[in-house]
This record gives sequence, C-alpha cells and structure tokens, in this order.
Amino acid sequence: MTGDRMTVRAALETLLAGNRRFTAGSPEHPNQDAARRAATAPAQSPFAVLFGCSDSRLAAEIIFDRGLGDLFVVRTAGHVMGPEVLGSIEYGVSVLGSPLVVVLGHDSCGAVAATRAAVQDGTTATGYVRDVIERVTPSVLAARAAGHTEDGDFIDTHIRHTVDLLVERSRTLADAVEAGTVAVVGLSYRLADGTARVVTARGLDTATLVAARQ
Repeated sequence: MTGDRMTVRAALETLLAGNRRFTAGSPEHPNQDAARRAATAPAQSPFAVLFGCSDSRLAAEIIFDRGLGDLFVVRTAGHVMGPEVLGSIEYGVSVLGSPLVVVLGHDSCGAVAATRAAVQDGTTATGYVRDVIERVTPSVLAARAAGHTEDGDFIDTHIRHTVDLLVERSRTLADAVEAGTVAVVGLSYRLADGTARVVTARGLDTATLVAARQ
C-alpha cells in the first residue's frame, strides 16, 4: 500500500486477516519480492505502527503475514516505553501516515513474570533490567488490586495500561485518535496457536472491531 493511506478499519482488517492466514498455515508472504523491494526503496508508507515485546517468538511480519514496507515496528522488552519509543511511534503516525498503532503483548511474557516475582518476593533485578521491571510494575499492581491471579489477566492489564499510556502521554496520538484518523489497538498473542486477540482499543467503535475480527 505504499503511497496509499488505508483507513483505520482497513488497516486492522488487513492485519488480522494476515494473522488468520498464519495460524491456518496458509501464509501468502505478500510484498516480499524484488518488485516490492524496488517499489519501497524511495520511501515507505506502512499501514500500521506495531509496538511489541522484543520476545524472539513475536516476529511481527511473520505472525501477521506481511512484507516490506507494511509495518513500522518498534520493540522493547515487555513493550515498555520511554521518549525514544514515543518519538518512534509518533514518527510512524505523523510523518509516515500510519492510521493504526498496535500494542502487541503475549502470554508467558518474561517481563511481566519477572515483575510479578519482584512485587511478590521483593527481589531486585540488576542493571537496566531493573528499569524494565519498574515500568511494568504499575500494570502488575493494578492487576493484583483487581484480584487477578491468572497470567492472561496480568498480560491483558499490561496491554491496556500501555495503550492508555500511549494516548495519555502523546499529544500527537491523542489528537489523531480524537480526530478519528488514527486508532490505538491492544492485541494479545498466544504463542502456542499463533492467534492475536483484540484486548482493547482507542479510536474504534464496537462495530468496526467486530467486522475486523471476521
């Protein structure tokens, strides 16, 4: 779609359709040939910004069956954010014109598990891993306060927290969401079966989410 801006709905539908192909074992591997390489060399126009966990099992272009120039990917352990992450995401939206921002979490997340252990046992990580744990801690505390005990509930809480933080901390994103030109969607990925499930969304109505899932 280089040179053509997708609508928010079309971007989400395209992303989830690719995931369905991946889980069904019938990927099309679009936009991965020499022609696409040549077409995207002068400029990029990704239809989605994907902010995901750095986990090696979470390769965005593979699990969503996409190719060159389709996704603007930003990844950190536990999808924790700082100024560099916010700037990268804003660049994808305001400069590259992506209508969709996706926060991609997953089950068995090491960052969330380490944070749960730190909160429960009072253990302290060393180096900059400690910073990652500190940034995940508000999500873990919120999940505990809500009475959650299952891993999936902690993951979903952290995904929701990240989506909310993006919109709260970035005026660029907040204004675009309010204008209806950009949506921020939280997805949770299951490592065993490869499915990506919608957890939360800002800037999309229920009808659009239902249509995108089909």
